[in-house]
Amino acid sequence: MALHFERSEFDARRDRLIIEMAEKKLDAVLLFAQESMYWLTGYDTFGFCFFQCLVVKADGSMTLLTRSADLRQARQTSIIDNIVLWTDRDGSNPALDLRNLLNDLDLLGARIGIEYDTHGLTAYNGRRLDELLQTFGQIADASGIVSRLRLFKSPAEIKKVEKAAELADAALDAALPLIRQGGDEGAILAAMQGAIFEGGGDYPANEFIVGSGPDALLCRYKSGRRKLNKNDQLTLEWAGVYNHYHAAMMRTVLTGKVSKRHQELFEAARDALLAVEKAMSPGNTFGDVFDAHARTMEAHGLTKHRLNACGYSLGARFAPSWMDMPMFYQGNPEPIAPDMTLFAHMIIMDSETETAMTLGRTYLTTDTQPRPLSRHDLDLIVQ
Repeated sequence: MALHFERSEFDARRDRLIIEMAEKKLDAVLLFAQESMYWLTGYDTFGFCFFQCLVVKADGSMTLLTRSADLRQARQTSIIDNIVLWTDRDGSNPALDLRNLLNDLDLLGARIGIEYDTHGLTAYNGRRLDELLQTFGQIADASGIVSRLRLFKSPAEIKKVEKAAELADAALDAALPLIRQGGDEGAILAAMQGAIFEGGGDYPANEFIVGSGPDALLCRYKSGRRKLNKNDQLTLEWAGVYNHYHAAMMRTVLTGKVSKRHQELFEAARDALLAVEKAMSPGNTFGDVFDAHARTMEAHGLTKHRLNACGYSLGARFAPSWMDMPMFYQGNPEPIAPDMTLFAHMIIMDSETETAMTLGRTYLTTDTQPRPLSRHDLDLIVQ
């Protein structure tokens, strides 16, 4: 089987989930998030664009309901022994197949948790499921159970993230020689993604962000390419990815002359990231980390040019986004603890002068200060 962890690792994860289920008095949980299934069993697919569900009972037994196209995928990539198929046909309702499966698993009248907060369960399918289960048993929202277990990385997972960080560094190394007057955004992207593939990495859970000129102020990928000017700005956000584990980075790279405004924004971004690093330690919360970012931006007179979040957890994620919860935003009470992999990004977008500046990298939290996973420094990059 194409497993990326030892069986003992999956057994430990299952045991952690069983403990959580017992505390919440759940007889079973219905998992729809692909990252939950991957974390728990190794099951690796993009078939979550269709209806599928992993049923986990309180005794640790697991049954996957999926389509025929994913039968061999589940057998080859996961530890799941029990696989049930629903059939594609006109008027099919896989939620009904799931209810019948739950009945076969002797869960009628049971307390069942459902992982609602995921792209793997559309509102349409969620409504159909609720309608069919409202008289079947007691239903509870179990959206955050596995996602919070995934927040704390095992030693084996940390090795995956460290490898992903090496690939992120390699991607930047590949891009830098191409960032110059006349450089093509398409060639830069190709070099970055190629370096990750050549290093044994994967596709990211969302597209890399690339934008130059006025588009350097965008925080999302968009279609269309451009060539760089003599004095230009190029914003890149990318992630090294290894066995679906992500290590993200973000930089605004300049070509030619550095403007006074670029220098001002860079100094603010660097100061803010260093303040965030200091706050990213046990005893503080995710909200405290954001506050360190916000205070620094305010001190530089940039409150109106910053964002309302400055980073988030990272791990094994699937489309449409590598962003994981929890995030650094105001008032988030989640405590910082060791063995989290967290991405902090300082994003300053001055629309009045069309000046962009970003700076970000991934960290591993420890008992004290976090450890940056990139070997690149925080200096302003000018080509």
